[in-house]
Amino acid sequence: MSARIAVLASGAGTNLQAILDYLESRADRRPGSVVLVASDRENAGALDRARRAGIPAAVLESARAPTGCGLAALLREHRVDFIALAGFLRLLPKEIIAEYPSRIVNVHPALLPSFGGPGMYGDRVHRAVLLSGAGVSGATVHYVDEEYDNGTILAQWPVPVLADDTVHSLAARVLKVEHVLYPRVVEAVASGRWKFHARPRAVPDAAAFALMHWDEKRLIEEIEHAFGL
Repeated sequence: MSARIAVLASGAGTNLQAILDYLESRADRRPGSVVLVASDRENAGALDRARRAGIPAAVLESARAPTGCGLAALLREHRVDFIALAGFLRLLPKEIIAEYPSRIVNVHPALLPSFGGPGMYGDRVHRAVLLSGAGVSGATVHYVDEEYDNGTILAQWPVPVLADDTVHSLAARVLKVEHVLYPRVVEAVASGRWKFHARPRAVPDAAAFALMHWDEKRLIEEIEHAFGL
């Protein structure tokens, strides 16, 4: 059965676009489709991407948007059975977490549990990585629970931190990995191929040998091979 996926985003929606593009490339296998995009920000670029793709787009009720829609009602209306957070900056209500056990995932631009938690998003994460002197950063896909960046880790992929890196250059390198890793993990979990107690190692041995692979095609091959995707 094809999964009905909702993507929640607060920003430009580049990970949303990566998910849409990947699912479209797999349409013959019908692993799932995005049936709703919602944001807590009226001007989020993710909403524009959804509208251009013909996907229902909604603004969520918040202090910024008091006339917005309630999340629980939206999910029921669109018969959503899986949720992917893509740069969504709000903590999900506990009742949503309870209603979708092991059916909500998020991507974080660092190797959790390091550089995560409340207030750690976007450039703040990369700045903290650089200030720490860490030699490696990366992307993490994890289940979502009641705390920020705290759920069980599904998959991680390392990204080198270079001596001359800036926040912008490191962010771009990590985002490149996010755009490959996240859609594939979303599809694997949403389709049921990966389950909570039946999935590959979060950090496959092959990842240690892929730190310097800059070519996108090679990166895709390495990630798909490492996780059996």
